[in-house]
Amino acid sequence: MTRPLKILVLVLALALVGAACGDSGDDAPATTAAPATTAAPATTAAPTTTAAPTTTMAPEDPVSLIYVSPNPLGVNNFLILGEVGTQRVAERRGGTWKTFESVDDSTRRANIEAAIDEAPDVIVLTTFTLVEMADEYSKANPDQKFIIIDACPEEPAPNLHCGVFREHEGAFLLGVMAGHLSEAKQIGSVVALDIPFFKRWWQSFAEGAQSVDPDIENSVVFIAGDNPFSDPARAKELALSLAAQGPDHIFAVGAGSNGGIFEAAAEAGFLSYGVDVNECPSAPGYIIDNNLKVVDAVVEQLLDQVLDGTAGPVVSFGLSEGGTGVMALQPGLADSQCVIADHPEIVEEVRAVAEGIIDGSIVVNDPLFG
Repeated sequence: MTRPLKILVLVLALALVGAACGDSGDDAPATTAAPATTAAPATTAAPTTTAAPTTTMAPEDPVSLIYVSPNPLGVNNFLILGEVGTQRVAERRGGTWKTFESVDDSTRRANIEAAIDEAPDVIVLTTFTLVEMADEYSKANPDQKFIIIDACPEEPAPNLHCGVFREHEGAFLLGVMAGHLSEAKQIGSVVALDIPFFKRWWQSFAEGAQSVDPDIENSVVFIAGDNPFSDPARAKELALSLAAQGPDHIFAVGAGSNGGIFEAAAEAGFLSYGVDVNECPSAPGYIIDNNLKVVDAVVEQLLDQVLDGTAGPVVSFGLSEGGTGVMALQPGLADSQCVIADHPEIVEEVRAVAEGIIDGSIVVNDPLFG
């Protein structure tokens, strides 16, 4: 990434002030929470099972890792992949791992404090929901190492390492597909929250489509409510309403809510796009492709860097680092059940655009920078 690190972390802090699962955000600067206070152990979100020690590395080099999720893992692929990456590092290094699942702010705080009490080598946090707590607890506990994926406070403590994604690169590629395939010349997005961070998905999707056809129109609706990342019923209702207004290609940006959008696609006959993982098998014939975030690989890479003492304060992952992408770029495209596999000529163009983004000949604007 070519922009200065200072600008990156500042802008992320401005953007990620909204907490997931009901808290909306705006452009106000993030505030630093007060120093951590002792909380009672979490009762509604107990730690999950601890993996048995492995023997893949020498016994003198074991590690202990604790993964704290902001919400129950459930069907949220982003959170599941965070656990997978944590487990993989622990097993490869002959150590142990635990997952503490949270349900709200009180259990998030209690689980982080319970993790600190166990003094693992690294505590792994994910998503912007935990960015303020990551800032608070890392500064209050300078001897404990933390990583946080998908977010970063304005001035991370030396013991906090952030892994962030360039989601706008993959979203732009999906837009290129929509620009070629939309017959209505109208596209839309159903998005979890109306905060600047999510412009990286819906706005970049629109810009990708308009790079193919400037006359394409774009619409966006937001799930919001008490649980925007796990409300498929509300997401389905919004998708059906949006499709009735004309868009024939709709980007599903709702994590665990996406199942409802795909159901709407099958009922109303529009085409859709997924996020995080390959969601095409969940609605074959109705999902073009996905804006992939290889969370497990990013967690694994960043954990290894922290454990080896080579991690920087913020590490950005995009197309060139393999942290983001689309199925059209993957070797398993033919078996993906994604509709884009039926359009080899568009796949070739998407690959050419991706190469241009990687070598810098094509610039995809980051909406967080205006």
